[in-house]
Amino acid sequence: MKKFFISLSIIALFISCGNNTPKAEESVANETTSIEKPMLTLANFDTEAGDFVDKEIQIEGIVDHVCKHGGKRIFLVDDSGDVHVDAEERFDDALTGSDVIITGIVKELRIDEAYCLQMEEDQIQKHKEGVDSDDVFNQKKKQMEQYRDSMKSAGVDHLSFYTVEYISHEIK
Repeated sequence: MKKFFISLSIIALFISCGNNTPKAEESVANETTSIEKPMLTLANFDTEAGDFVDKEIQIEGIVDHVCKHGGKRIFLVDDSGDVHVDAEERFDDALTGSDVIITGIVKELRIDEAYCLQMEEDQIQKHKEGVDSDDVFNQKKKQMEQYRDSMKSAGVDHLSFYTVEYISHEIK
């Protein structure tokens, strides 16, 4: 009987030591696999961006310039396209000419009839208050007409313009 309990104890010891349950650190490492961000190209940005609105992406290009009015926008280009990248903070002017990979969130400006009507109403008010000159008023009015003409000729109820909201960058 004593040999039986010793044998049972040895078997229990092997079973408990041979447990292949992963340690907490291994479990966490397995659960936190990195998620790749989609890499969009400038050539296809306008056609693909609609699928990534409010989602994080990466995009590569050359910084053509940093906006001189506040420095919170860069113009990213390559031979096949371009995109504006907007940030909360000012970009370093030294980025101009750099080949970069931008990580950011795709944002959409949707222009539809309601948008055009609101813009016209705002412009009429600004013109009445003397904020905008006749030239600016007429220029904005012409822009709204162009938006409407573009929607009509394309047979759509809205136009979409996409930008990237900056998160980070890497210089190549």
